Amino acid sequence: MFDFPEIVNGFIRLSEKFSELAKVADDLHHGRTPENPMLETLVIRSRSENGWFDASEVAFALSEWSNALSDQTQIEGWIGTEGLRLKENPVKVGVIMAGNIPLVGLHDALSVLFTGHFLMAKLSSDDKVLMTWALDQVVEVFPPLKDRLKVVERLNDAEAVIATGSDNTARYFDYYFGKKPHIIRKNRTSVAVLTGDETTEQLKALGEDLFRYFGLGCRNVTKLYLPKGYNLDLIFGQLVDFHYVINNKKYGNNYDYQKAIYLMNKDALIENGFVMFLENEKLNSAVSMVHYEYYEDSTKLAKQLQEMEEKIQCTVSLHEGYPRSVGFGEAQRPKLSQYADGVDTVSFLRSL
Repeated sequence: MFDFPEIVNGFIRLSEKFSELAKVADDLHHGRTPENPMLETLVIRSRSENGWFDASEVAFALSEWSNALSDQTQIEGWIGTEGLRLKENPVKVGVIMAGNIPLVGLHDALSVLFTGHFLMAKLSSDDKVLMTWALDQVVEVFPPLKDRLKVVERLNDAEAVIATGSDNTARYFDYYFGKKPHIIRKNRTSVAVLTGDETTEQLKALGEDLFRYFGLGCRNVTKLYLPKGYNLDLIFGQLVDFHYVINNKKYGNNYDYQKAIYLMNKDALIENGFVMFLENEKLNSAVSMVHYEYYEDSTKLAKQLQEMEEKIQCTVSLHEGYPRSVGFGEAQRPKLSQYADGVDTVSFLRSL
């Protein structure tokens, strides 16, 4: 139905649509009047639907998608170069989408469609506006896919399932869908391992890994591993550009609440007015907080993190050898072929 050049050209057209909306969101973020009132309304509606979806975060997500969909090398590494032949009897694949960050369910949706299957999309109530728009753009660019896509509330007819949620919802998903082919994703978070050799630019980039999407994504760093004796002021001094997060009402409320609790408990907090650092062994930290832990032996630390691999989405570090290592500032810039939880979604779909 589509040969590879047609797919690439179609993705480039999609990229242009995402880029246009990203510019509108960026204009809103910087107080400029957008030239497209219709797209302006879309960004505003998405913010009304989800208070975490500030225009700056929507603009970033759209820009990243625009960059990815215009990169032929990424597309080849993701879906290959064999083109798309719509199956005569497509498998009905239900996708239960999360809504913690803008368009987080789009990768699964495109993976289903471009492996020839039928997409049954259960949108998150926190990301219906943007996801509906995105799927509409896909159908506009690739009209034959219109009959291969349906937004649903229930997945009774699904023959395979991809579901993203918490550890609690994962048990629910497994109960209902465990006998069907499935990918069920649970809670994960990301960590950073510092050595003390990081440059000023790398420590500034760490702020992207900590604060992009207000720290709500599974690829956001919630825990730092620091060499014993590390001076935390080295990090704090490079995070000032991210003070804007406190202006988001939901983030600010989390900050005030968490700070009050830890001060009442007389815990030793280090804070700077928009983020709190707490020495704690746990991987997950609350919104507006970052846990940290000191280490002495990097080899032992690598082994420790490997043993916790099922809880870690990616590891920000200068060095490889950790679970899904990425560079500083790259945690929220995954390539199309960098699959959530390290599970190759496209291979799973092609095996159906």
